[in-house]
Amino acid sequence: MNMAHIPLQFFPDFNSYSMPLLILVLQGLLLVALLYARFVKNKKVPDLLLAGILLIMCYHRTTYTIGFMGWYDTFRNTKINYFLVSMEMLTAPLIFFYVKSVVTPHFRLTKKHLFHAVPWVLFFLAKAIIYLYDAQQPGFEDRQNGYLVENFQWKYLNPLVSIVSTAQMLLYLAFSFQLYYTYKKEIQQFFSNTAKKELVWIWNFLLIYTFIFVYGLVQLFINEFVFEMSWKQKWWIQFFSAIAILYFGVKGYFTNFNFLKDFERPQKKAAGLSVSYATENDVMLQERKETINLLFQKEKIFLDPELNLGQLANKTGLNRAEVSAAINIGFKKNFNDLVNQYRISEFKRRLQQGEHEQFSLVGLAFDCGFNSKATFNRVFKKEEKLTPTEYLNSL
Repeated sequence: MNMAHIPLQFFPDFNSYSMPLLILVLQGLLLVALLYARFVKNKKVPDLLLAGILLIMCYHRTTYTIGFMGWYDTFRNTKINYFLVSMEMLTAPLIFFYVKSVVTPHFRLTKKHLFHAVPWVLFFLAKAIIYLYDAQQPGFEDRQNGYLVENFQWKYLNPLVSIVSTAQMLLYLAFSFQLYYTYKKEIQQFFSNTAKKELVWIWNFLLIYTFIFVYGLVQLFINEFVFEMSWKQKWWIQFFSAIAILYFGVKGYFTNFNFLKDFERPQKKAAGLSVSYATENDVMLQERKETINLLFQKEKIFLDPELNLGQLANKTGLNRAEVSAAINIGFKKNFNDLVNQYRISEFKRRLQQGEHEQFSLVGLAFDCGFNSKATFNRVFKKEEKLTPTEYLNSL
């Protein structure tokens, strides 16, 4: 055989497979550094948790990045497989706690949260034992994988870890989606305008990670039960994941969560007591309702697009649970619906006075306290069963 015609494999080989992964992973590591630096400065837990998620995602791309760069062909007896430890069992709880830290502004990490890392710690110890045992066996330096890797890890440990990590990810993703749905309901009780407060970024984050997770399961099924996939066929999930790293990092870094600093999730016990008391005392309920009604009708506090339940509570001299209960029971609406009802009434009043001749309908809506055209149209259609234009034509 003429050896001159056999291409020599070398490391690093920058090609169409390795370069995209390398560039995206390096950018991901830069975003990890930025998030961590901001955490050190501001002590915001979401920054630390997202940095951890991105760091693990970058780490998981290592196998394929260096593989396509020629590492495994150049260094036939590499022991790198012993040191590349799957961290999916850490990613799952980190995703949950990241979502929780965003929608619960006063969330703090404590020692009890370390319990969620126990499955991964056990796996890490097992990997360490495998390496220590194999490293003592004769001929270890002449082969890529030792005895325990081939006869224990691949046969028993890896399938077990795959099952556990899959179950974990399903569980924590379900909890994360539940947190998000609960948050979307709760902000209706606190903010008068929720269009820019629904944290669509968190929803996209969960959807994209779920897509990658499901894609991985499908790929695993095909590889195990249909046909053995090549490295090039498995490259696509690594590429999608690397793009996700960049998206997660940029959106997570530049999305502003400061509007949540005053947000308080309803306390079930306090709210329950307040509701019970308000139900039993009709006179007090009526007084609170009249106080709230007066603030809306006379002071027109609904014109403030950033009005929230805390500000209303301060004006009434009541606590937030009492105001929320008075609105829910007295007006039979949540806070958001009540404020928007007054805004729609003000909008209709101004239409009847002909102010739409000087302003556009959207400009008039914004002047009445709305801060989103889509929200205004949706709320108006819900209240009047007509679009704003249709209502104007009916006058």
